[in-house]
Amino acid sequence: MQWNSLCKISDLIDNSGVCAYLEEEEGTGRQLALFKLVLADGGQKLFAIDNWDPIGQANVLSRGIAGSIQGEPVVASPLYKQRFSLVTGRCLDDDSVRVPVYPVRLHEGAVQVANVQLAELEEAC
Repeated sequence: MQWNSLCKISDLIDNSGVCAYLEEEEGTGRQLALFKLVLADGGQKLFAIDNWDPIGQANVLSRGIAGSIQGEPVVASPLYKQRFSLVTGRCLDDDSVRVPVYPVRLHEGAVQVANVQLAELEEAC
């Protein structure tokens, strides 16, 4: 697994998403939606999911509304308002739909995302 620095933590907006580009192979890559949620205790939590909305068929999830449902962090698509878990990628409104989720960490002020999906890591274990 390789970690890729995508931006500085100061580039992210509290409780909102931004779009970033994750290069996968030379000349190819994908858009990710990065979220920094501020916790009740003042801490923060980072999430990275694919920016592609599989229902709306557009790269828009970074522009969705971030929040939580029963303690689970979610983003609502700005197109048709389906809600996706930021932890699992599962669509809360349609169990047959998922978006890829990526490991994300803060390292020396940089937001880093792994070049593999969480689902691929779980299958390897």
